[in-house]
Amino acid sequence: MASGGQQIFLVRHGETEWSRSGQHTGRTDIALTANGRAQAEQLGRALQGKQFTAWTSPLSRARETCRLAGVENAQVDENLVEWNYGIFEGRTTTQIREEIPQWSIWNSPITGGESIEQVAQRARLVLQRVTQATEGDVALFSHGHILRILAACWIGLPPLTARSLALDTATISVLGFERETPVIRHWNLVPQP
Repeated sequence: MASGGQQIFLVRHGETEWSRSGQHTGRTDIALTANGRAQAEQLGRALQGKQFTAWTSPLSRARETCRLAGVENAQVDENLVEWNYGIFEGRTTTQIREEIPQWSIWNSPITGGESIEQVAQRARLVLQRVTQATEGDVALFSHGHILRILAACWIGLPPLTARSLALDTATISVLGFERETPVIRHWNLVPQP
């Protein structure tokens, strides 16, 4: 995973009951499953030996993944919290589409929650912080949708582009540079046992 310039490691938390079932898990603080804890330890083996400053979402699934991955002294960043899904929290897309055909998290109104642009604004604040306040590599322990939107913002594309960046639980993605151009160096890497 080596490249020139600063690298930003995006680490999605391990499996939860809701990530396994496909339920939208925004602000509900759900614990990792036993498999999710094992995945987090595997992430730690993949990140072993790398030097970086770490930030984590305040939600326990991200903080626990960070801890089990062996990353100490991670700072909590409220802007790394997952998308606020409002009235759709805890529901699957299939369930929602029974009431609202053609519904999509990416382009439908989110009653009681955040718009995609509001999530993107938080992602941009994170990127500004890590690129201006940190000289070395960075690791961000967070959630699927916010990390996908953050990656789209990194490469200068509209937040909606994130719908084309699938991101599994317990994966590592790497943002970096090709010369001075922000690029996605690696995406959705599953650590090998």
